[in-house]
Amino acid sequence: MYHIIRMPRKNGAVMKQNSLDGVEYLTFPMLTETGMVKHLFTTRLGGVSKGDCATMNLSFQRGDNPEHVLENYRRIGNVLGVDRERMVASKQTHTTNIRLVTREDMGKGVVRPLDYEDIDGLITMEQGIALVTSYADCVPLYFVDTKQKAIGLAHSGWRGTVQQMGACMVKEMRRQFGTEPENLYAAIGPSICQECYEVSEDVALEFQKLEQENQSILTEISESGCLGGSGSIIIPGREPGKYQLDLWLANLVILVKAGIPLERISVTDICTCHNPEYLFSHRASKGKRGNLCAFLMLNES
Repeated sequence: MYHIIRMPRKNGAVMKQNSLDGVEYLTFPMLTETGMVKHLFTTRLGGVSKGDCATMNLSFQRGDNPEHVLENYRRIGNVLGVDRERMVASKQTHTTNIRLVTREDMGKGVVRPLDYEDIDGLITMEQGIALVTSYADCVPLYFVDTKQKAIGLAHSGWRGTVQQMGACMVKEMRRQFGTEPENLYAAIGPSICQECYEVSEDVALEFQKLEQENQSILTEISESGCLGGSGSIIIPGREPGKYQLDLWLANLVILVKAGIPLERISVTDICTCHNPEYLFSHRASKGKRGNLCAFLMLNES
C-alpha cells in the first residue's frame, strides 16, 4: 500500500489504511468498534478516472467522464457492501444547512439528480443508506449516536468551521432524533493541516475569537495529548499578514464545547496537502484535481 506521510501523535497512527480489490481507503478504528456503522474516506487509488482526476475521482463537476465517476462509485460501493442506488450525496456550498435523509432520497447525487441545494450536512436513522460528502482539503465530520442509532456526516471548511458546523450537527441530531452529545462518537477526517493551511488576516481574526473564548477546552485538549502541532488554532504565518490555521483543532474545540466527550472524538493524523499523490488536495494541485468522499452508513440489523 501507499506510504502515507502522517502527522506525529503520541499514541501512533490514528487512521487505518485498508485495501480491497485495488481500492485503497481509510477508516477510523473508533467508529468501526462501535459495531453500528460502515464508513470510509476515499483515496486517489483504485479508480478508473484519468488525468488530473486520476484515479478515484467521485465528482461529476470536475470535467471527468461521468461513466468513470459512476464506475468509481460502484467500486466504493463494493467496499462498503452497498449499491450506488442506496447512496445519498450532499450539495456543498460552505453552509451549515443539514438535510434529514429518508429512503425517498436514495441515489440522489449519484445515480439520480439532486432536488436540493446548499446542503453541507446529512443525517439519518435509515439503515443501509450511505451518506456521502466530498472533499479536497476541507474537513469531514463523522457522527455516530450509539443510543438512538443515528448518524451524521458533514463538510466543514473554514467558513463552516467559523459557523460551527460541528455544533450545528449535534443540535440538529438532538432535534430530529433526541441525540444527547455524550452518546455520540465523532471523527475529524483527512484534510489540510496547520502547516499547509495559510489564511489571510480577516480569516485569522475569526479563529482568534474562537481560541480566546475556549481556553479551558484548549487546555484540556493539550493535556490529553490527543493532538500534536502548535496547540493553537491560529499562529503567525511565514510572511506579514498571513497566518496558519489548524482546522483540526478548531473543529475539536467546537465538538467538545458541544458536549461530545473528548475521549469519544478521533482526529485524523493525515493531511491531504502532505499527500497529494494519495489524496486530492486543492492547494497542492492549484485546483487541478478530482474529489475525495467520506461515506457513513448504519448497518442493517
